[in-house]
Amino acid sequence: MDSSLPQHVAFIVDGNRRWAKLHHQPFIAGHSYVANKTLDNLIFHCLKLGISYVTFWAFSTENWQRGKLFTTALFNLLEEVLTKDLTQYNKAGIRLNTIGDLTKLPPNLVRAIEKQKIISRQNTKLVATMALNYGGRDEIIRAIKKMVDEKDCNPQAMSKITEAEFSKYLDTADLPDPDLIIRTGGAQRLSGYLLWQSQYSELYFTNILMPDFTTADFDKALEDYKQRQRRFGK
Repeated sequence: MDSSLPQHVAFIVDGNRRWAKLHHQPFIAGHSYVANKTLDNLIFHCLKLGISYVTFWAFSTENWQRGKLFTTALFNLLEEVLTKDLTQYNKAGIRLNTIGDLTKLPPNLVRAIEKQKIISRQNTKLVATMALNYGGRDEIIRAIKKMVDEKDCNPQAMSKITEAEFSKYLDTADLPDPDLIIRTGGAQRLSGYLLWQSQYSELYFTNILMPDFTTADFDKALEDYKQRQRRFGK
């Protein structure tokens, strides 16, 4: 792997509904295009470049506010994608991972997710993570609850908590912090994405809507990243 490239790239997937509207398509069309084409292209491009981790924010804890019509269509799409033939992913050594609270998702979708996780668990070339029902604040609150429960609110144990130890309770315990976060769609904010993990992430914002974001656009973001001087607070 080129040492000037990020080890972990995380995407804020934005602009799908606007893309569908611009193309006079049903509201879920942008999500479908991304799920069936854009993500495949980006994931395999990461594999080609030697990037070890890529994460996509597919559904946030706030997205429930979009209503049942939207959530049902999106969950059906995700289940459809996860139950299709993913042999090419396994042959390529790609492991499926998720972050977020899956307990609130439809059981059929959760089963499809867990099945693909089991099938791909031995793969080591690339970890592709989907952030589903994920929110940065929600993740931190859930981590605190897990930590308090495990330590049984023991004041002495709690007083010795370090950043490294707390990180073990987060959804991303097995992932490195993202080196680069890319947000498509024009907005220039993180919206709570990977709040704890993004402390020293480099940020890249583009007006390109996610369905139109190509590997060439990805390469531009990576070239921009290479020009950054990362000091990590030093």
